[in-house]
Amino acid sequence: MTVEQLPLALFDSLEYIEVNKVDFSRYSFVDQNDFIHACGFLKSYSGSKGTFNSYRREVERLLQWCFFIKTKTLKSLSRADIEEYIQFCQHPPQNWIGLKKPPRFIIKDNLRIPNPEWRPFVAIISKTAYRMGNQPEIDNFNLSDGAIKEIFAILSTFFNYLVQEEYLFMNPVALIRQKSKFLRKQQGPGKIRRLSELQWQIVIETAQQMATEKPEIHERTLFIMSALYSMYLRISELTASSRWTPTMDDFEKDSDGNWWFTTVGKGNKQREIAVSDAMLTALKRWRRFLGLIALPSPADHSPVLPKLKTNDPISSTNYIRRIVQNCFDRAIGKLQQDNLGEEAESLMEATVHWLRHTGISDDVKHRPREHVRDDAGHSSGATTDRYIDVERRERHRSAKNKAIITD
Repeated sequence: MTVEQLPLALFDSLEYIEVNKVDFSRYSFVDQNDFIHACGFLKSYSGSKGTFNSYRREVERLLQWCFFIKTKTLKSLSRADIEEYIQFCQHPPQNWIGLKKPPRFIIKDNLRIPNPEWRPFVAIISKTAYRMGNQPEIDNFNLSDGAIKEIFAILSTFFNYLVQEEYLFMNPVALIRQKSKFLRKQQGPGKIRRLSELQWQIVIETAQQMATEKPEIHERTLFIMSALYSMYLRISELTASSRWTPTMDDFEKDSDGNWWFTTVGKGNKQREIAVSDAMLTALKRWRRFLGLIALPSPADHSPVLPKLKTNDPISSTNYIRRIVQNCFDRAIGKLQQDNLGEEAESLMEATVHWLRHTGISDDVKHRPREHVRDDAGHSSGATTDRYIDVERRERHRSAKNKAIITD
């Protein structure tokens, strides 16, 4: 195989990933044992769609490189091969890079076949650049430091699985002693991407205004924005999935009269989140709009976020993203009208996850760190500490009046 040949998508979505559904005549270049073991690995992550998608992406790229570029099997890969593969990912051939994310497979003549428009890598640009009329270009493809870290982490997990399955004898990723030549080392905690106090104030005021103007559409917007910020929810914790569906009885009052929300988050971990009085008010408003009594009973199994036209729970994270982005867009317009161009420009880069970061950052200023840690579902206090800006503020304050020319 050569670089000129276009790679084919190997792994379909979860419902189609069974090996016995694969037409191996289409994948004559594939080592079937590698393929079968990779399928087994991916299926073990069926409980989380996001994790499955991330692992599928990296395993698929590796196998395509093995088949198309190196003509090697997984069993024959060495430490040097993995280092070469990382370098390949940083600079893949142009015909391996796409400008959009089409589906991996399509239906043709009643058969699911690999989509010829799909590519293993995708060139992207920032949201601000896109708003300014720019388009992604293949020549500008760049793999971020975070993406490289993810490659190392996922492939190490994959190879550990193959070792445990006695398919391989060693993990070649673990043998790489100088990952620093691929990764930049950072001094201190990384920057948290979040909204400023002014941006959040404008965003929530915008959501309130939208709900007043068109309650039939935007009461949902207001509740979503409130929940993501106040309870530090990830987008996956508001949507229904095969592992869990958020229902109204997940809001529960304890014997002291305090309300809690139970969610199932990252790593399929269940946690309880303390519900503030303001969030409880937001819940009451949302339930009244839905025609329900103010607060849920333990027997209320209705979905927290029903669809517009049915009582079925929302399962699409993209649907939530569009709602949040619409609110962000309206808030950006307000900031621009008020001649707050810098605030508007930085808000253009915001994503749904920034609301979780913003809620944590605002609360850790006045709540005990351990309380925020548990509500956020952080595995350790060190993660929560990244949201504390006291030392950073003091460092800048001490530098603020440094002179270049002294009297």
